[in-house]
Amino acid sequence: MREYLRKLPRETQDLIGLAGEIASVNNMRAYLVGGFARDLILGVKNLDLDIVVEGDGIKFAEDFARATKAALTRHKRFGTATARLAHNLKIDIATARQETYPFPASLPQVRRGTLRDDLARRDFTINAMAISIGGRDFGRLIDFFSGKKDLADKKIRVLHELSFIDDPTRILRAVRFEKRYNFRIEPQTLLFLKGAVRLKMLEKVQPQRLRDEIILILKEGRPLKELRRIRELAGYGFISPRLAVSKSTDQLLTSIGNCIGWFEGAYPRRRQLDSWLIYFMGLLDSLSLSDTRAVCRKFVFSRGEEKRLLSSKGLERKFAASLGKAKVKPSVIFNLLEPLSYETIILFKAKYKNRHIQKYIEDFFDIYNGMRIEIRGDDLHKLGVMPGPRYKKIFTGVLQAKLDGLVKTKAEELVLIKKLIERKL
Repeated sequence: MREYLRKLPRETQDLIGLAGEIASVNNMRAYLVGGFARDLILGVKNLDLDIVVEGDGIKFAEDFARATKAALTRHKRFGTATARLAHNLKIDIATARQETYPFPASLPQVRRGTLRDDLARRDFTINAMAISIGGRDFGRLIDFFSGKKDLADKKIRVLHELSFIDDPTRILRAVRFEKRYNFRIEPQTLLFLKGAVRLKMLEKVQPQRLRDEIILILKEGRPLKELRRIRELAGYGFISPRLAVSKSTDQLLTSIGNCIGWFEGAYPRRRQLDSWLIYFMGLLDSLSLSDTRAVCRKFVFSRGEEKRLLSSKGLERKFAASLGKAKVKPSVIFNLLEPLSYETIILFKAKYKNRHIQKYIEDFFDIYNGMRIEIRGDDLHKLGVMPGPRYKKIFTGVLQAKLDGLVKTKAEELVLIKKLIERKL
């Protein structure tokens, strides 16, 4: 594996070398494991190091953080830590451990173990390899479970028959890795997976853990193939028993991918979309407002995420009626779209193929979004208007006029303000 390590950026090689030195000084053994080892063999870029230490992982992490001036987050219950360096580089450090599950779908109980114990607790063989980074065997691949062969054969294989019972989130992870790398879930593993589905194991998992796995899937580029595979293998009852996912859902999700691509190409300097959230909106499209709210509460989404997920519900009829016709005033377009998140607007663009709606949404992003007037409170004060609710009414009136092209300059804004004052707006 040394030749693989030599292909890494110099900064990454230096960090690996430093980790090996710290392990030696502390009389520990350190290994690169999991996704980093997998992607290194595959030639996939992955610069977030994942290190397992036979010894005190927290002590190792503290020494490493001091040497690199990294911010360190400790999780002493699990003997793990995360070091964050400059340029968003993340290094996960863990004490080699054993895990046992008190009951199916529970969080594991943890105790210290050997490297083999640590690799044996992992989800799939392709994620259960390690590369030594200390001493004379630097660069040696440790592969107890034939993970490298499964990589070559493009197979997703669990390590034992109860894998999906112990941790049903592995059902979703199996799909994610299968589609990401264009692998296949090997037949015996597929039988174990289907057995866990029949037992409704996904519905027994802590909802927040399911939420995190769903988000990871929705962040996989255009995740339609992953979502189709989940529907085929497990259905979506674990999200909501009322959720109906059909071919029309597939069409909407495909359209969402196209609209996200359009936005990112047309407006590279705008804030980055939470693309996963738009895909989730599309997945939940068949649900009512109350059912969508129940999903948000079940999965403990943040207030901002919940607000965006709910924002389209109940607005569709008004949206289509207001923007589905010709010659709509810019102020009407602005008033309808400006309060909405970019994610909700992109969902509507994906959902409604009406040519007027398409044009008005594009006009909104091109022209109206972020439009501001030039007058300020000081200008109103000089005209004898005392601060209060009246300011907002006047500002709104001037903005509507500017959107509709009735005023263009500050001088014209001031003329309009005087008229509004005379009308006692």
